[in-house]
Amino acid sequence: MCQLSVNINKVATLRNARGGNIPDVLQVAVDCERFGAQGITVHPRPDERHIRYADVRALKPLLTAEFNIEGNPEPSFIELVLEVQPQQVTLVPDGHDVITSNAGWDVKKHLSFLREVIAAFKSKGIRTSIFVDADAEMVRHAANAGADRVELYTESYAAHYAANRETAIAAFVAAAQAATDAGLGLNAGHDLNLDNLAYFYHRIPALLEVSIGHALISDALYFGLENTIQLYRRQLLN
Repeated sequence: MCQLSVNINKVATLRNARGGNIPDVLQVAVDCERFGAQGITVHPRPDERHIRYADVRALKPLLTAEFNIEGNPEPSFIELVLEVQPQQVTLVPDGHDVITSNAGWDVKKHLSFLREVIAAFKSKGIRTSIFVDADAEMVRHAANAGADRVELYTESYAAHYAANRETAIAAFVAAAQAATDAGLGLNAGHDLNLDNLAYFYHRIPALLEVSIGHALISDALYFGLENTIQLYRRQLLN
C-alpha cells in the first residue's frame, strides 16, 4: 500500500502569521499520526517562514511514523538532517525566492554534488530521495547518484488532469517504469488532491509514498483534520 505522508508546513505558516504557538505544530503532527498519517513531512527553508529548524529538532522524538525532511541541501540543511537523522531526506532544488518548489533537479548537471551529499546521509542510515520532474533520464541519473528513491514532481500532472488525465499522466508512467528498472523506490508530491490522487495511484502501482500538504490542510478546514486524512487514505486503496 502507498503511504500517506502529511506535510505540515501550512500549519506552521498559520502559526507564524500571528506569533505565539497557535496552532501548535508539534501537537498537529502527533494528531496527524493518531488520525492515520503514515508519515510526517517538513520542508524547512533558510528564512524559516513556516517550519523552523527548532520545530524539526522538537518533532523527531515525538514521532513514531516516518519522518521525512525535504529541502535544498545547502550547508545548514545538511547539518540539520545529519543531526536529527530522520528516516528519509528528500533533496529539493528550491531557490530562496520561490513560494514553493517549482522544478525537479537537473541530476545530470549536479551529479557529483548530489552523489557527495547522498553519501553523507546514507552513512548515517538515512534513506535519500531526489525530487525530479517526470523525466526518465533524470530518474536514471538519480540512481547513478546513489539515491534510494525519487520523488516525482507532480505539478504538471495536477495542472492538466482536468483537461486530459491520460495525457497528463503519460510522462509519469514512463518515469515510474524507469525508476523500477533502475531499482529505485518511487515517491510523488506537489498539488496532489482528492480529485486527482486515486487516478495517479492506480496508474502507477509501484508508488510507495505521497507527500501532501497544501491541499490536505486546506480540505481540513471544511472536513476536519481526522476525516480529511482518512479521505486521503481511501484514495490510496487498491
